[in-house]
Amino acid sequence: MRFQRVRLENFKCYDDAALTLDPGVTVIHGLNGSGKSSLLEACFFALYGSKAIDENLEEVVTIGADDCTVELWFSHAGGDYHLTRRVRNTGERATTAKCVLETPDDTFEGARAVRRRVTELLRMDSEAFVNCAYVRQGEVNKLINASPGDRQDMLDDLLQLGKLEEYRERASDARVGVKRVRDDKQSRLSQLDEQIESKEDRNLHERLNALESDLSETQDEIERIEDQRETAAGTLEQAQSVLDEYEDRRETLSELTADIGDLEAEITETETERERLKQRIADLKEERESLESDLSETLASTEVDEADPDAVESRLGELEDRADDLRSRIEEQRVEAQKHSGEADSLESQADDLQSRADEKREAADDLEADLASARETVADRREQLDDIDDDIATLEARFDDADVGRDEAESHRDVVAEELDEARQRVTELETKLQSEREALAEAEELLDAGKCPECGQDVEDSPHVESIEDDRERVAELESTLADARETVETLEADRERAESLAEAADRLSTLEANRSNVVQLIEEKESGLEADEERVEELREAAAELEAEADAKREAAEEAERQAAECRSVIGECNQEHQTVKQAIQRLERVSDLLDDVEECETEIEQLRQQRSQQAEVNDQRRDRLAEKRERKQELAEKVNESRVAEARNEKQRAENYIEKADAKLDELREQRDEYQSAIGAVENELDELASLRERREELADDLSKLAGLYDEAEQLQGMYGTLRAELRQRNVETLERMLNQTFSLIYQNDSYSHIELDGEYQLTVFQKDGEPLEPEQLSGGERALFNLSLRCAIYRLLAEGIEGSAPMPPLILDEPTVFLDAGHVTQLLDLVEYMRDEVGVEQILVVSHDEELVGAADDLVRVEKDATSNRSHVDRVERIEESVAELA
Repeated sequence: MRFQRVRLENFKCYDDAALTLDPGVTVIHGLNGSGKSSLLEACFFALYGSKAIDENLEEVVTIGADDCTVELWFSHAGGDYHLTRRVRNTGERATTAKCVLETPDDTFEGARAVRRRVTELLRMDSEAFVNCAYVRQGEVNKLINASPGDRQDMLDDLLQLGKLEEYRERASDARVGVKRVRDDKQSRLSQLDEQIESKEDRNLHERLNALESDLSETQDEIERIEDQRETAAGTLEQAQSVLDEYEDRRETLSELTADIGDLEAEITETETERERLKQRIADLKEERESLESDLSETLASTEVDEADPDAVESRLGELEDRADDLRSRIEEQRVEAQKHSGEADSLESQADDLQSRADEKREAADDLEADLASARETVADRREQLDDIDDDIATLEARFDDADVGRDEAESHRDVVAEELDEARQRVTELETKLQSEREALAEAEELLDAGKCPECGQDVEDSPHVESIEDDRERVAELESTLADARETVETLEADRERAESLAEAADRLSTLEANRSNVVQLIEEKESGLEADEERVEELREAAAELEAEADAKREAAEEAERQAAECRSVIGECNQEHQTVKQAIQRLERVSDLLDDVEECETEIEQLRQQRSQQAEVNDQRRDRLAEKRERKQELAEKVNESRVAEARNEKQRAENYIEKADAKLDELREQRDEYQSAIGAVENELDELASLRERREELADDLSKLAGLYDEAEQLQGMYGTLRAELRQRNVETLERMLNQTFSLIYQNDSYSHIELDGEYQLTVFQKDGEPLEPEQLSGGERALFNLSLRCAIYRLLAEGIEGSAPMPPLILDEPTVFLDAGHVTQLLDLVEYMRDEVGVEQILVVSHDEELVGAADDLVRVEKDATSNRSHVDRVERIEESVAELA
C-alpha cells in the first residue's frame, strides 16, 4: 500500500492544503507546533475515522469553521483508491456528514462500511495499525512499556493469532454446551428407566382383561332392558295417539267457541262504529253551515262580487303582481341608495387619505430641511477635521527630512537593525561564556602553578615542558575582555539605532493611517455636499405635492356630498313604495282568507260523502259476519256429538303404566351406562398406560442413541479445542522464531560495534537483551536512546514479519515514524538513519514517512516537505522542496 496524495480543508491548523507523497523516504520537517504531525493524523483519520483520534470529533475541525474535509488517494495491491471524509460541526456535537471510499470494484458509503472495508483491505484495524506501521509521537516505547499480557495480545492480534484463540474459546464453549446437554439427557434417561419399571410392576395386561370381561356383561344387560323399554314405548305411543285425537277435537271445539265469540264481538263493535259515523256526519253539516256564513262576511270586505274561486284567484294574481312590482322597485331604490352611500363613503375616505398624504409630505419636507441644516454643520466639522489631519501628516513627514531612510524603507530598516542587534547580543553572550570558561581555566592553572604543578599535565614544574603556556592563557583572557567590551559598545549603539528605527517605522505606519483617514474624510465631504442641492430640490417638490393633494381632497369631499344627496332621494322613494306595498299586502291576506274558506267548505262536503260510503260498507261487512257465525255454531254441534269419553279414560291408564315402566327402565339404563362408561374409562386409562409404557421404551431407545452421539461429539469438541490451542502455540512459536531472527538482524545492524551480542524472544513475547559477556538485561535497563532504538528495531521487525508473511508476502501500509528522534542523541540518530535505509533498501518498504526536524534525517531523505505556520493567522501550510541538497544547505 502507498499513500499517493492527501488534501485537507479546515482540518485542525490547516485551512486548505494538499500534498503529493512519492515512494521512498519522505521527511516532513518544520518548527515545533507547526502542524507536521497533523498531516499524518489526517491520513490516519481518513482511513479509520473517529477510531483514529484520541480527542472528540469536533476538535479536528478548524476553530471558527463549520466543517472539515480530508481526502486520501492511495494504491493497494495494484488498484487505486479514493477516500473522502467530511465532518460537520454546526450543532451541539460534530458528526460525520460524508464518508465515501471509491475502489476499483465498488463504492462504499457510511463511516462503518468504509472502516470495515479498510480493515479488510489492510487486514488490521486502527489499533493494529498504530502497533505495527504508525509509530506516533511519544509512543516509540509503547510495546516495551506494555505489560507482558498486553504485549502478547498486541502481537497476537497483529499476527492474526487472536482468531485462533477465539476459535479455541468457541470450541471450549461448544464442549461445555455438549456436556450440559449430555448430562441433561442422562438424567432424563434415568427418569425414564424408573417410570418404565414402575409401570411394569402394575400388571397392566391382567387388569385390562378383567375390565373388558366386566364391560361385556354390562353391555348385554343394557341391550335386554333397551328391548323391553322399546315395547313399552310402542304402547305409550298408541295411547298417546288416542289422547292426541281427543285433544285435537277438544282444541277444535275450543277454537270454534272462541271464533263464535269473536264474530259476535266484531258485529257489536261495527254497529257501534256506524252510530259514531252517523253522529260525525251531523257535526260536519253544522261546521259547513258555519264556514259558509264566515265566507259571506269575508267576501263582503273584498273587491270580488261573488264567491267564485276563479274570480278570487284572478284578483289574487293581480294583487301579487302589484306586490312583486313594488318589491322590485324597493330593491332597486335600496341598491341605488347603497351605491350612492358607498360612493360617498369611498370619496370621503379618499379625501381623508389625500389629506393624510399631504400632511406626511409637509412633515417630510420639514424633516428634510432639518437634515439639511445638520448636514451643513457636518460638512463644516469634516473640513476642520481634514485641516487637523493635514497638520499631523506635515509633522510626521518632516521627521523623515533629516532621517537616513525614507518612509517606505522604515519598516525593513527596523527589521535589519533588530536582526543586527540580536546577532550582537548573541555575540556578547558567546564571548561572556567563552571568557568565563577561560577565566576558570586560568584560575585553575594558577592554583596548580602556585602548588608547584604544571597547569597542563599536573607534573612538577621542574619536569614540565608546559609551564610557559599560562602566559598565553592570560593574553587570551585579556584579548577576550577587550573584544567583549567592544561587542558591548556595539550592542549599546545598535539599541539606540533600533529605538530610532522603531520610531521611524511607527511614524511611517501612522502616516499611512492618516493618509487613509484623509481620503475617507474627503470622500465623506464630497458625498455630503453632492447631496445638499438634491435635498433642497426635494423639499420644494414635497411642498408642491402636498398642495396638489389638498386640492384633490377638497374635490373628493364635494363629490361625496352630492352622492349622499342622491342616496337620500332613493330612501324617500323606498318609503312611499313601502306604504303602498302594505296596503296591497292586506288585500292579498283577505283574498287568501276567502280562498281558504272555500277550500274548507269543499273539504267538509267531501268528508261527509266519504263517511256515508264507509257506513254503508260496514253494514255489508256485518251481514257477512252473521252468515259465518251461523256456520260455526252448526260445526260446533257436530264435533260435540263425536267425542267418546270411555275410550279416552282407557288410553290414559295405558299411557300411565307405560310411562312408569319407561321411567324405571331409564333409571336402570343410566346406572348401567354409567357403570359401562366407568369400565371404558378404566380400560382407556390402562390402554393409555400401556401406550405410555411403549412410548417410554421408544423414548429411552432414542435417548440412549442421542447419548452415544453426544459422547462422540463431546470428544470431537475436546479434540478441536486442543487442536486450536496447539495450532496457536505452534504458529506463535514459528512467529517468535521468525521475529527473533528478524529483530536480531535489525538490532545487529544498528549495534554492530556496540556492547550487545543478541536478543532472545520467548513464547510469551518476553524480550531479553544479552551483552557481549553473556549478561542478560531487561529492555527497561537500556539507556533512553538505546531503548528508543530497541523499540524502533522491534517495530521494524514486526513490520517486516507482516510484510513477508508466514505463508507469502502481503501488501502493507507505509511505515510512519512521527518524531522518532525525541529520545536520541547525535550518535543514535546516525543509527536510526541506518535502520531507515535498511528498511528501504534491504527490506524493500516502498514508502517511509518520517516527521522530524533533525538535520541528519532531512539530509538523508528522498523527498522533503516543509511545514510552516503563519504567526498572524495561526494557520499552517506545506511546501515541497524539490532539491534536497539546496534545502540542507539552507538549514546549515
